[in-house]
Amino acid sequence: MTDTQSTQESALTRTVEGRVVPVPGTYTLDSSHTSVGFVARHMMVTKVRGTFEGVTGSLVVGEDHTAPQLDVTVDVNSISTRDDQRDAHLRSADFFDVEGFPTMHFVATKARPKGEDWVVDGELTIRGTTRPVSLDVEFLGGVVDPWGGSRLGFSASTEINREDFGLGWNVALEAGGVVVGKTVKLEIEAELVHQA
Repeated sequence: MTDTQSTQESALTRTVEGRVVPVPGTYTLDSSHTSVGFVARHMMVTKVRGTFEGVTGSLVVGEDHTAPQLDVTVDVNSISTRDDQRDAHLRSADFFDVEGFPTMHFVATKARPKGEDWVVDGELTIRGTTRPVSLDVEFLGGVVDPWGGSRLGFSASTEINREDFGLGWNVALEAGGVVVGKTVKLEIEAELVHQA
């Protein structure tokens, strides 16, 4: 890291109790550099990956870094698994029912340290059902972009049982098992821009 990079990093982060955390402020998601992906078992032998292209949200960091105000909305209609027929099925009432429930929503309630990283606890709403969810989060640091903007980066993941959110469609396989696994892994890469 150069001296310039170090200075930029220090302007965007602070050290609290030996941990590097963002400076207080309001940040918005840069949708073009943020991805919300998922992985689910298919036919018990492979995995299908998909993404949601439409993601918006904001993060407010206060002096108490363990109480972030994170609010993220995902446009469920923007789902893509690289298969139009499967995407249409996922949008249908068998799964997300986008006509009745066009968005997913996550609101953070607290952050707590876990080793070198963090756990962010919150509430996830899918298809009108809200459940507590804990995200494993890695804070990747901050940087000043070439246009003078200040950016933060995070990686996050968790696993949920889709049936807990009313996504229960399935078909049994003759050899045993089901077409779609119950457990879904969520994978998030987030880039946020400092607003104030």
